This record gives sequence, C-alpha cells and structure tokens, in this order.
Amino acid sequence: MIMRRTLDGLALAAAALTLLGCSQKPAATAPPKEIVFSILSAENQASMGPLWQPMLDDMSAQIGIKVKPFFASNYTSLIEAMRFKQVQVGWFSALPALDAVNRADAEVLGRVIDAGGDETYKSVIIVKKGSGITLEKLLACGQKYAFGIGDPQSTSGTLAPMAYLFTPKGIEPAKCFKAVRSASHQANAFSVANGVLDVATNNSVGLIFFKRQKPDQADTLETIWSSPPLPESSIVARRDLDPAVKEKLRQFFLTYGVGTGPTADRQREVLKGLAYGGFRPADNTYLDPVREMQASETLAQARHTGDPGKIEKAQAAFDKIHAAATQKRAKEPDV
Repeated sequence: MIMRRTLDGLALAAAALTLLGCSQKPAATAPPKEIVFSILSAENQASMGPLWQPMLDDMSAQIGIKVKPFFASNYTSLIEAMRFKQVQVGWFSALPALDAVNRADAEVLGRVIDAGGDETYKSVIIVKKGSGITLEKLLACGQKYAFGIGDPQSTSGTLAPMAYLFTPKGIEPAKCFKAVRSASHQANAFSVANGVLDVATNNSVGLIFFKRQKPDQADTLETIWSSPPLPESSIVARRDLDPAVKEKLRQFFLTYGVGTGPTADRQREVLKGLAYGGFRPADNTYLDPVREMQASETLAQARHTGDPGKIEKAQAAFDKIHAAATQKRAKEPDV
C-alpha cells in the first residue's frame, strides 16, 4: 500500500510539473513595432540622411513596420549598437559587416551593386594634382608626408591598403610618414584638396560622393594607387530578428528598383542618389575576401616578429581561409 501511494504521488507530481512546464513555455516572439536601421556612413548625417530616407520610407511601407535611421560617427559605435540590440538591421561596408557577424550576432541578408552594375569597389590613395607625389616616393617613407588613413574598422580606408600595399612591403605608416591621421573618406579628401594632408586613403565610391558635393575640389585630386576589387557593402540583420520580418526585409531589398513602371523608376532614382544599382542575394560567405585579407595581414605581422610558433599558427589559418575562398571563386560563374 505504501508503495502504491508513493507511485501515485510521483505520478501526480510529474503531471503537475508537466502542466507547469507547459504554462511556462515562452510566448512566440511578436514582430517588432519599430525597426532601427543603422547607416554606416563614411560621410556626415546631414548629407547622407536625405539620400537614405526615401528608401527607409519605402521599407516601412512594404514590411508594415516603421523603420527609423540610426547614424553614428564611427564604425565601432554602430557595431556595438547592433551588439546591444539598439539596432536590428543596417548597411555596413565589408569589414564592419564581418565584425557585426562575429561580434553582434548578425547575418548578411544581401549585397549592394553599384550604379554601373559592378559588385565590387576599390580602395584608393589620393594626392593633390601637381604635388609631384608618386607611389614610389610614398613608399620610400622618410617621414616626408602627412598621411590620412581611414577609420580602423574601414575596409577601404585601412584594411585594404594595409593588406595589399603597406604590410607586404614591411611598411608601418606611423613610422613611415611625418604624421598619420584617421578620419572619414570625406574629411580626408577635403584635407588633401586643401593641403592639410599630403596623401590619404579613400575609395572609388567615396570619390563619387566627393565629386558630387565638392566638384571643384574633387577636380584637384588624383589617384596614385588602387587596390584589387573589394566586396561592396552589404545589408546585415540580427539573427534573432523575427524570421518573417527578416524575410520581408530580404525581399524588399532584392526587389527594390526592379521592374517597370513609375514606382520602379522612382526607386531607381533613390538608388542613383546613393550611387547604387540595386541589391543581390548574399550570405555570410560573401565576406570571405575580407577574412582572407585579415588572415594575410595577420600572417605578415607574424612573419615580422620572427616567432616560429606565431608564424605556423598564422600560416595554417591563412591556408584554411585561402583554400575555402579559392574554392568558392572557382565555383562562381564569370561575369
């Protein structure tokens, strides 16, 4: 009898726990009432805000949720804003997009193509016309020039010129140049045009915007170095964003400016203001070229130390990333 009561008691307790567990299941995540969209602008909010607002208004209308912009003055602030769930979606250039994937639980929804249909852009180094500064003179160092570099998180302003130009030649800008200043593409172009800086990094898209805003000053600049093609900007979203909303956002970008008629024509004008041609599908593997650049930079720095252990570790990491990227490129159709 005691055994029977014990078993009955256990059964009742188990049933109670089951009911309690059912009652405590988390409710389905409700779609957000508002989405904050971060714009990783190398320029200033006053100039970029009006260019983005029409697209954000169209986005709000299509997905049925209000979308508001979030601007910040540097890349790290926007990555941290996504990390701490202050923003849910954003436009990021390649290196910050990878940081958002690695540090802010983000994923790539799509990628940008430029107004000419190109899927890439280039990092450049600019000087003032007539300065007599050539790439050969620049790489000779000697602390002769005031040099403007990009934000530390900038793909084209910092990572690409380091990975493709300076690091392979064993050049450290801080030791090579008279002064090194970090600023936005717009600020660096303005400084070179006005003689505040002798040389600066920029990119092919940034020069288009500078030409639009300051045509006379833009005409005083010339490019002395261009990088290999870099992945264009991408749209990233937090992975925990409601899946249905995320898919609506994906479809919004992939169909924006596509088709015929007044709406598509107007959307293409919005894209034109941003120097874009539209968006294409992409996932996190789109950022593999950035991973490869980072690994190359790490390997070069390890070799500079002469430490066999660091070199072996960096070489293995680079070989793994390089092999994956090479395999992916081999599968991609020629365009």
